Amino acid sequence: MNSIKRHEIFACLKSANPHPTTELEYHSPFELLIAVILSAQATDKSVNLATRNLFLQANTPEKVLALGEAGLTGFIQRIGLYKTKAKNILATCQLLMQQHHSEVPRTRELLEQLPGVGRKTANVILNTAFGEPTIAVDTHIFRIANRTGLAPGRNVLEVELKLLKVVPKVFLQDAHHWLILHGRYVCKARKPECSACKINHLCEFKNKNI
Repeated sequence: MNSIKRHEIFACLKSANPHPTTELEYHSPFELLIAVILSAQATDKSVNLATRNLFLQANTPEKVLALGEAGLTGFIQRIGLYKTKAKNILATCQLLMQQHHSEVPRTRELLEQLPGVGRKTANVILNTAFGEPTIAVDTHIFRIANRTGLAPGRNVLEVELKLLKVVPKVFLQDAHHWLILHGRYVCKARKPECSACKINHLCEFKNKNI
């Protein structure tokens, strides 16, 4: 795919959604961090249902840690892998208090040292909470990058690095959200809605569902 077509793709996505953002509900970098940890292998909807109540009672590392494992589990037990996530969240809160003055660190290296935080989660935090032009490649972005020809790659890291290289800089800050939302609601895994796709004329997918 050439650079002109890539530019047109993001111009179309921006025209349809000028100010994209995450569908996770949060009011601080810490709340976003907890929500993203919970979102692994879970829907944003299920996470929001849990965190709406959780954050009313505990929205700082100190308050979440004070809940203890049983207390935290009571809020998140309907989310997949909740036992592991509860342990990671409590350990993360402890590290934030001990090493970061209860603040979410602003570098990838420090973020990835937190339990339950990998490269994708770190990228989400850096992009959404701190405004850095990163791209967190989830299953939606990986699929779209390969399916459309935008940035083909054999694994998520390869796709991420290629997207960072080929996405026009003017669109880089919001590219992450445009691609995730497009994959979630239009370019779906099993049955892409190609007839409703605003970038259909630019997409290089050979088996379009029209």
